Amino acid sequence: MKNITVEDYTRRYGDRSARPEDAARLRETEREDLLLPPRPRVSHKYSCGRALLIAGARGYSGAASLAANACERGGAGLTQLLVPESIYPIAAARCDGAVMTPLPAAEDGGFSAAAVPTILTLLEKASAVALGPGLGRGEGARAVVKAVLRACTCPLVLDADGLNACAEEPALLSESRAELLLTPHEGEFRRLGGELGEGRLAGALDFSRSHPRLTLILKGYGTLVCRGGEAFVNPTGGPALARGGTGDVLSGLLCALLAQGTEPVLAARRAVYLHGLAGDLAAEEGSEYALAPSDLIALLPRAFRTITVKYGEEKA
Repeated sequence: MKNITVEDYTRRYGDRSARPEDAARLRETEREDLLLPPRPRVSHKYSCGRALLIAGARGYSGAASLAANACERGGAGLTQLLVPESIYPIAAARCDGAVMTPLPAAEDGGFSAAAVPTILTLLEKASAVALGPGLGRGEGARAVVKAVLRACTCPLVLDADGLNACAEEPALLSESRAELLLTPHEGEFRRLGGELGEGRLAGALDFSRSHPRLTLILKGYGTLVCRGGEAFVNPTGGPALARGGTGDVLSGLLCALLAQGTEPVLAARRAVYLHGLAGDLAAEEGSEYALAPSDLIALLPRAFRTITVKYGEEKA
């Protein structure tokens, strides 16, 4: 982790909103900040975390399966994907090894409010939760978001329609007892009340100061991870990530890291770094134009290898 000057930040990331007073609280993430120790030899699936993903609706089965497959690649010991029964056959066919749980669906193809009791029961065993990819905006989906935010006590990643539900009812964020991590793109950030008139850094820092209990991940070139008025800018990633579905991959990866017990800000920084690096690797091997979100998942092992310490090389 290193300080980055206002001038360097502006030049590298094209954001002119960095203010002189922000310089002391702005860092650029480096690989050395994110090193992973070797996984203990005695590890088993129950010691590596239970990740619970609540995602999908008719027309958006891909979001659910991408998040679940990324979560598995991210190292979660157990990945369980909850989907509306309307998309269960499609999502199950696209998932590599997640435990698939179909729940009652509404007429619009999203979750029905009747799914809430089962979801609340499953929350009790979860180490981390991701809520929102492809969820839809129906009444049932909103009921699910409200119930999870009010009941969850483990780290909770909010993405996509999970964020949109909070934009419609902002008090949900302050009512939650969970460790919240928000992953908006700029449009979702504005709907949440974030201001980008001055620029990305100023808007993200101001939002983080007004919401000190949550971790903000403002996606985009130079993704920003902010908590309590401090900001970390991510140096990996680029235009190869500019397509639908890559955010679902990030949510699943982040959920996996949290499920394994990584502290939220470090998990966020590690996730965006690995996600961006996988995009860079895909662009190098192919093209920034011809990339599918599933290509990122396939390259996560290579990205992980760059930050994983080998057995026998740990620092004393």
